Amino acid sequence: MKQKEAVPVTVLTGYLGAGKTTLLNYLLTQKHGYKCAIIINEFGAVSIDNQLVVGADEEILELNNGCLCCRVRGDLIRSLNDLLIKKRKRFDYVIIETTGLADPSPVAHTFMASELAEQMRLDGIVTVVDARHLEKELNDGPEPRAQIAFADVILLNKTDLVTPEELAKVEGRIKSMNPLAKIHRTVKSEIEVGKILNLKARELSAPMPELKQEHHHHDHECGEDCDHDHKHDHDHKCDEHCDHDHDHNHEGHVHHHHDELVKSFYIEEERPLDLKKLEKWLGELLNSLGADIYRSKGVLSIKGMPKRVVFQGVQMMLDSAPDRFWNPGEKKKSQLVFIGRELDEKKIREGFEQCVAE
Repeated sequence: MKQKEAVPVTVLTGYLGAGKTTLLNYLLTQKHGYKCAIIINEFGAVSIDNQLVVGADEEILELNNGCLCCRVRGDLIRSLNDLLIKKRKRFDYVIIETTGLADPSPVAHTFMASELAEQMRLDGIVTVVDARHLEKELNDGPEPRAQIAFADVILLNKTDLVTPEELAKVEGRIKSMNPLAKIHRTVKSEIEVGKILNLKARELSAPMPELKQEHHHHDHECGEDCDHDHKHDHDHKCDEHCDHDHDHNHEGHVHHHHDELVKSFYIEEERPLDLKKLEKWLGELLNSLGADIYRSKGVLSIKGMPKRVVFQGVQMMLDSAPDRFWNPGEKKKSQLVFIGRELDEKKIREGFEQCVAE
């Protein structure tokens, strides 16, 4: 029998030592109003005070704040199905903790293309990053880059251990890799639960962040309407020490980082698009580069259509639908964001250009 409403699922990821376990322990002890089923690989990964446990079997601990702590046995899909069968009335939210080296994309696909899709919905991917060690971790291996690229929310943790300048630099670096994610600065992974749970970040109706073309240019200065999310750094001006994702073609740019492997870019077009050409181009793009396009999101202005069309994609899987009517006086324009690994930005822009209606 199909549930009336799908259970929201948050995937929690982050590199080893970033503060993910601290966040889990915080969620396990707070009175946050959700009856969470928290899926972990091993109970040893979290320090659960025995006084908090009100019931247990081999794979599920019941805690006195209403949460269940569940150990994955082998296959994640099987474990979640077991949970739905055995304990469905005991939880209204699922949090999945991934191991420190995990790429979150297979977990995301679980809720898009499996039998669970009708009963559970991916609410968002939350990535915890270590403000002090992120630079080194990004250079050491691909996992932190994927975790940042797939994230809907990023907790920039351990902010008390770095200077304001270091913090602005690392935040700019994150933003250049994933401009879609909301960044929250945290100490000891403490955050209002409402900022990480039940965000509906993966819904087609989720708003596009304010993005600007000049985000990529060296002459850009951060002003009041800047979207770098500095919070306290509005007097910051971009100079040779700045690491927002301006054009890295600029020879001699001081920070020529390895994570140029993972980058984002933004396309804006005021001319209406041809629907057939666009569908053909997007299909070919995802077939040829899909595995490397970690995220895509956009609002489209289609010739002859009175409504905006919105789309959101994870690798080869794309979802699109008509949205609301364009408002009177609203400027009709298409906005697209692509996040991925070694993407040929020039080729993608040229392909998109062919979709403009005649």
